[in-house]
Amino acid sequence: MGRYTEAFRQSIEDPAGFWGGAAQGIDWYREPAAVLDSSNPPFYRWFSGGVLNTCFNAVDRHVRDGRGDQAALIYDSPVTGTGRTLTYRQLLDQVARFAGVLRGLGTGAGDRVVIYMPMIPEAVVAMLACARIGAVHSVVFGGFAAPELAARIDDAAPKVIVSASCGIEVSRVLEYMPILDRAIALSSRKPLACVILQRPQALATLTQGRDLDWEQAMADAEPAGCVPVAATDPLYILYTSGTTGKPKGVVRDNGGHAVALHWSMKNIYDTDPGEVFWAASDIGWVVGHSYIVYAPLLAGCTSLLYEGKPVGTPDAGAFWRVIAEHGVKTLFTAPTAFRAIKKEDPAGDLARKYDLSTLRNLFLAGERLDPETYRWAGELLGIPVIDHWWQTETGWAIAADLMGLDPMATKPGSPTVPVPGYDVHIVDPSTGADLPPGTNGDIVVRLPLPPGCLPTLWGDDQRFIDSYLSRHPGAYLTGDGGYLDSDGYLYVMGRTDDVINVAGHRLSTGEMEEVLASHPAVAECTVIGVIDELKGQPRCAGSTLSPRCPRPAPARSCARPCAASRTETTSPYRPPSRTPRPSKRSVPCSETAERRPGASGSVTCHGR
Repeated sequence: MGRYTEAFRQSIEDPAGFWGGAAQGIDWYREPAAVLDSSNPPFYRWFSGGVLNTCFNAVDRHVRDGRGDQAALIYDSPVTGTGRTLTYRQLLDQVARFAGVLRGLGTGAGDRVVIYMPMIPEAVVAMLACARIGAVHSVVFGGFAAPELAARIDDAAPKVIVSASCGIEVSRVLEYMPILDRAIALSSRKPLACVILQRPQALATLTQGRDLDWEQAMADAEPAGCVPVAATDPLYILYTSGTTGKPKGVVRDNGGHAVALHWSMKNIYDTDPGEVFWAASDIGWVVGHSYIVYAPLLAGCTSLLYEGKPVGTPDAGAFWRVIAEHGVKTLFTAPTAFRAIKKEDPAGDLARKYDLSTLRNLFLAGERLDPETYRWAGELLGIPVIDHWWQTETGWAIAADLMGLDPMATKPGSPTVPVPGYDVHIVDPSTGADLPPGTNGDIVVRLPLPPGCLPTLWGDDQRFIDSYLSRHPGAYLTGDGGYLDSDGYLYVMGRTDDVINVAGHRLSTGEMEEVLASHPAVAECTVIGVIDELKGQPRCAGSTLSPRCPRPAPARSCARPCAASRTETTSPYRPPSRTPRPSKRSVPCSETAERRPGASGSVTCHGR
């Protein structure tokens, strides 16, 4: 841990020196006057006085430096049976032209553009085009319902909306225009124009005077150059999922974002220029922003854009085909994807049909990685499986095994150690005092947060303070609970609101899910609390069984170790009087005990 220990120490004791060195990997029009501006806490700013352009760093400079003919973006779409590759030179041409489209519509630096598109290259082009002219993009997950889209339109107040005629979910075509039209009708902030890409699977009816056809607009556009912007200017707004009321707009700045993500590609993901990096996510989420679009391109890598699923397009071998066909070195996805593959192909037979020799590392994030999925993936692939942990708010990893800086021995259930820049502490939820190793508490990060993290919320500094900084002054509240062990490894046990109170015992749903997931018959599981007048929140564990399980797993065989690990069982499961909020992707629960494994919607419910 020598290199890691030194890097981490410098990042905490001398953050200006550490990140000033990392900033040398970025091209600046004007060097920053200060690496860290601490003049207005808790609103810390990185690289104040610096001027750059994120699009130039992600695209133009690679063409300038002789990498124009290297693949920048590989598009693989099993749902349409198509694919194509854009070199850096071709990507530059497309981005510059669409930047010209936006500029022709009156969009300039600081103006907002909402992007509501599926996983297609034009979505990446639109994002980079916004960055090119200093506009602030806000990508909304394609297929979000009209009221949610309208709320984001109202908050961002975009001058232009960019969309497509449809998205494709395996074999189902979802038309976007009816959703977009309704969202605009519901919103109080109307865009001046919409640019619509027509996909052959469903052609949209355009609104005269408001909508422009993408292809026609591109044909008529004059390419636009890069606009220098301040390092502290916003690059994008990304609204957190699952919000109620007014959405919470996470802001990402240009300078800190570029420095942190560029640094992460080598030091965390061990991926160099020209190598293929695949983040199997969606551009509507933070992983897609950071590791489909910006980080791989900032580092001169080849990024893979996949319009498909881990199973069903056409089978559980889809990921293996993509890796073999495109020479993927690093795969980054969610544990759910591997649980789905394991459920359909538990022996991993489909993986053995492909040459996966280029794959060196598997990174998993987005939810807690249960030890059984960690074990299965590692044994199947024979490569490091790296659990790492981060949030929409941070934009990149808080804790990881830094494969390019100093690889470490991993521990099941742990995302390894805090990444340089993140001063992680475990504190008492009531007092804020630091807790000893092995003791569960609130996971916080002492301020300042490193570059790349949110500097505030869009248009709402006070909500930023109230949401993240008020509970433990001087620290960012992650909202997750967990502990550090005696070796400094972090264990994230779940959201602090995913703790249930059973007869006075505060129990982590994550720990109980870990026990259930270890049973060989369980493909996925969730633990929730249900309402009980006597015991408060008895545990209800729902599990989907593997379709190849020879017979239903006895409920007690799964539930007994869960109960034994914490407290004696008390009351039987009773249906809740309202729908509880599960800690992760859930399955329906009923009072029936078990159904035939492999049946549609099969579920085993364990009430304890």
